[in-house]
Amino acid sequence: MVTTRKNGSLYTRINGKVAEVEFGHPASNSFVSELLERLTNTIDELSENDGISVILLKSEGEKAFCAGASFDELLEVTTLEEGKAFFSGFAHVINAMRKCKKIIVGRVHGKTVGGGVGLAAACDYVFANVDSSIKLSELSIGIAPLVIAPVVERKIGKAAMGELSLAPTDWKNAYWAQEKGLFSKVFETAQEMDKELEFYIHKLASYHPDALTEWKTVLWEGTDHWDVLLKERAAITGKLALSEFTRNALSKFKK
Repeated sequence: MVTTRKNGSLYTRINGKVAEVEFGHPASNSFVSELLERLTNTIDELSENDGISVILLKSEGEKAFCAGASFDELLEVTTLEEGKAFFSGFAHVINAMRKCKKIIVGRVHGKTVGGGVGLAAACDYVFANVDSSIKLSELSIGIAPLVIAPVVERKIGKAAMGELSLAPTDWKNAYWAQEKGLFSKVFETAQEMDKELEFYIHKLASYHPDALTEWKTVLWEGTDHWDVLLKERAAITGKLALSEFTRNALSKFKK
């Protein structure tokens, strides 16, 4: 079932010590600003929920996991402030995920583009299936993956990020993503993935919650400056998005 709501949907279900957060949007699970804000607030709230230890992040449907930023909304950006605000949405989500006190496990079930790759990289552990190809398409539309670059580089390294981003129209398969460290495990089918995922998250949730929190803090050491860095990157990206090149490129995608 995929939502038809133009601003997308976001549902949270709590089962024992596991909180399942599911987002969706009719345009291949892309993100509009409102949905990014809701996801940020949800992660912040769950971070303070003493009753849970693990967050499972997933998206609706059986096709794309996440198509990144909404092209429709990006075309409506007309000022530098609007551009900065638009790309700050992903900055806020990434910072919320890295500062969250709970381990975040991602479920990636299909193709993932741009900001969706950043979302996967911000998870602490990621399950994927063979359909989960990835692409950083930003350069092809006149911008660059500046906001998500720190979190993607943290997972796969600068060389792999360069390989991925400098071929913005090429897909990398799920096994490439696993080899580089973005995906933790890759399965042949969604059914196999979900079976192992359910076992994994409930086993993880059985561990000492304080130990999980302290260990997550260690895993994210050296990222405290991201609150400032990602906002600066959002401003630069917003400026690039106003260029004639980007407007023309986006218009072609919409035809």
